[in-house]
Amino acid sequence: MDRRKLIQYLLLNALVSATVTGGMLFWYDRNYRAVVQTSVQQASPDGSSAAITPNADLQTDIPVKISSVVGAGTLGSEIVVVKFEGDGQLDLASWQLKDEDGNTFTFPKLTLYPNGAVQVHTLAGTDSVIDLYWGIGEAAWSSGENARLFDSQGNLRAVYRVP
Repeated sequence: MDRRKLIQYLLLNALVSATVTGGMLFWYDRNYRAVVQTSVQQASPDGSSAAITPNADLQTDIPVKISSVVGAGTLGSEIVVVKFEGDGQLDLASWQLKDEDGNTFTFPKLTLYPNGAVQVHTLAGTDSVIDLYWGIGEAAWSSGENARLFDSQGNLRAVYRVP
């Protein structure tokens, strides 16, 4: 086989591999995306946990969601994506992202516009309009854990079960 055919073969192989991998990731994301559980565990002030139903405390009048948690368990790649799917704009100042271990990220002054999203990285870094950095020294998310988003008044706005 000459060099030119070998290069064409390798490029074709890379393209097919990338397409298959992308297709499988897309399929997995669409079919196995974590959804809000029928009950959410919430810690009470005395340290015990009580089951609550999302419909009782989850307020859905603002179309905001945690669309994914990427890289759970790996500090260098953990990202939580918060997306606004409404009209107008959403001021995230003083909103909080919480894990089940008591870690809390408080959003700085930030506005999301229709279909806008922001990524919250667990590690330290320099904030920008699309990337915010929590700055804690260990991974915050683990599989099966609930990521919860609260508005500035403490109302539960979104729950995402980490796959």
